[in-house]
Amino acid sequence: MKSKVLDSLAIKVVPGIAWFITRLWFGTCRVKVHGGEHLQGVLVADRPGIVTFWHYSLVPIAHFIGRYGGVAMVSSSKDGEYIARFLKCFGISAVRGSRNRQGTQALKELLRHCKSGKNAALVADGSQGPARVAQPGSILLASRTGNPILPMLWSASRYLAFRSWDRTAIPWPFSRIDVLYGEPIEVPAGLDGEGIEQYRLLLDQRMNDMYRQVWAFQNKQEH
Repeated sequence: MKSKVLDSLAIKVVPGIAWFITRLWFGTCRVKVHGGEHLQGVLVADRPGIVTFWHYSLVPIAHFIGRYGGVAMVSSSKDGEYIARFLKCFGISAVRGSRNRQGTQALKELLRHCKSGKNAALVADGSQGPARVAQPGSILLASRTGNPILPMLWSASRYLAFRSWDRTAIPWPFSRIDVLYGEPIEVPAGLDGEGIEQYRLLLDQRMNDMYRQVWAFQNKQEH
């Protein structure tokens, strides 16, 4: 009983504290944006877009795109509840699901939000990986909505990397952060399985090229 009460309290309190610390933390960093014209052409121009990023990037991405609002697909696991509440603090709502649990229903709900004019944020390599291997979800969503995919990557001069499957990373305070937006990917409507796979491979190559490029700014090959 005590454990359940503590868990309930933590879920309510921890995300807000994490959001507050993140705002202070990132406020000390120097940020340089590359490819800002691509951001301007989609999110800033009030054209609904689908922002895609690798799983290691979640915390910084929430900080940088939260101001544009939108909706994200978040795992239906217990950890996903923390993430959903954390994103809500940034103005990003969440639909819950993953490849193995409620994924189809979550994608339908995400589709409904996109068609109503909202931006979407999708982890390109999914909630379970493999790391930096694009999954077809963002391609399917773009094909069904006509909204462009906006790839987004970041790197930092100093950062903390966790020992997780994706090596989740958070920039250290007072570090230099480079944010890279890629050229939007327009996906044709009504793609079938073969077409979705073709564009999935395109997204995979584009984002891995961008990953190498953005970490080269820090004289690194990877994080």
